[in-house]
Amino acid sequence: MSKADIQHIRDTILRRALEDVAFDGWSADLLEQAARQEGLEDGTVRAVFPGGLTEALLHFSDYIDRLMLERLSGVDPQEMKIRDRVRCAVMARFEVMAPYKEAVALSARYWARPLTQMHAGKLVWRSADVIWIWAGDTATDYNYYTKRGLLSGILVSALPVWLNDHDDGLQKTRDFVDRRIENVMQFGKIIGRIKK
Repeated sequence: MSKADIQHIRDTILRRALEDVAFDGWSADLLEQAARQEGLEDGTVRAVFPGGLTEALLHFSDYIDRLMLERLSGVDPQEMKIRDRVRCAVMARFEVMAPYKEAVALSARYWARPLTQMHAGKLVWRSADVIWIWAGDTATDYNYYTKRGLLSGILVSALPVWLNDHDDGLQKTRDFVDRRIENVMQFGKIIGRIKK
C-alpha cells in the first residue's frame, strides 16, 4: 500500500471511531470495532496502526493538523503580522477540534500517563512546527527550536482553557491565546535587547 492508501484507511477508521469514543473511550477494541463497521478486513488495524493505540492517537493529532490547514487554505498569512498569523492558526486548530472535544479530552488523559508523555511532547512539537511553517517561518538556527518550543507551551497551556470554554465564539480561549502570544513577543524583545 502507498502512504496515501494507508492514510486513507487510517482516516476511515479514525472518523468512525470518533463517533463512539465519547461513550466507549479510546481503546484498541474501539479501533477494531470501527474497522469492522467500515467493512475492513481483520488485521487492518494492526497493519495500519502497528504502534497500537498510541499510533492511532498520534494520527488523530495529525488529522487535526490537516483539518486546520484546510481551514486556513483561504487565508494569506503574508497579509498579517507574525503574531496574527500564529494566533489565526492556533485558533483555527481549536475551532476544527470543536466537534471532537470529548475525544480530545480523553486523548489528553492518555498522553498524561508517564509512559506516553514523551510521545505527547513530540506531537505537540509537530503541531507547532506545522503552524510555524504555515506562518512562513524559515528559521534554521536556534530560533527554529525556540519558536516551536514557545508555541508548544501555548498549545499545551491553552488546551484546558479551551476544554472549559463553552462559548460558541471561544472568547475565553481567544483571550488566553492573545495574552500568551503577547507574553512570548515581549520575551522575544527582551532576548533581542540582551543579545545586542
